[in-house]
Amino acid sequence: MFPKLISIGDFFLPSYGVLVTLGFLLGIWITGKLARQRGLDPQLVTDLAIYVALAGLGGAKLLMILYELPYYLKHPGDIFSMATLQAGGVFYGGLIAALLVAIWYVRSRKLQFLPVADCFAPGLALGHAIGRIGCFAAGCCWGLACERPWAVTFTDAEAHRLVGVPLFQSLHPTQLYEAAGEFLIFVFLYRHAASKPPTGRLIGLYLMMYPAVRFGVEFLRAHEQANPFGWVLSMAQWTALVLLGIGSYVVIQTVTKASRNSTTVP
Repeated sequence: MFPKLISIGDFFLPSYGVLVTLGFLLGIWITGKLARQRGLDPQLVTDLAIYVALAGLGGAKLLMILYELPYYLKHPGDIFSMATLQAGGVFYGGLIAALLVAIWYVRSRKLQFLPVADCFAPGLALGHAIGRIGCFAAGCCWGLACERPWAVTFTDAEAHRLVGVPLFQSLHPTQLYEAAGEFLIFVFLYRHAASKPPTGRLIGLYLMMYPAVRFGVEFLRAHEQANPFGWVLSMAQWTALVLLGIGSYVVIQTVTKASRNSTTVP
């Protein structure tokens, strides 16, 4: 809708970048608050957030390139083009890279992974929700044709030039669907955190809830690349199923452990 907040000559301030930055800062604030409540060092958590953010940016771009590998093999120069650099990438790639870096960081600092990950879960949901609003402003990650009253129509030629969104067509606002889902996840996790759930419960629930939202939204999202194996599910949906399985395993373990502890208490 509004890909540029400020434009002076060739310089412009992208809406997407501003909103992603805002989401990152608010997510870090929430994470630091939860870390202090749990007796963790806020500085260590903040440092981890910076490493995770950098890994997330790189991982999102890398998975985007892998998803569209046939195109980039034919046009390798486009890997370093402005269009690729400005693209948000694939969130799952950023999430996976961030998790791997987080595991490395907490082990190198002799921290426990799950307590730290729990602190990040609500902030991650909030930051991603705001980032998806940035996607809507930029026009990327658009949906399929829609005849519902809430359909959106992009008319900004600059948005089409930057991200390729179709103009003057009624589309599903898939960016807002996902943003709404993430906001609800944030509210649920943040309120659940106040009840002091078992260690691992928050990150496990996040890895269950967000993939479920993304899996559903994918059916309404436009895709330029073909689905893998020629099946109906997109690559993002296959990734969602994997993360959903991991999240389910973590949550089941917390339930099992809590049940075991309750039976051993005299």
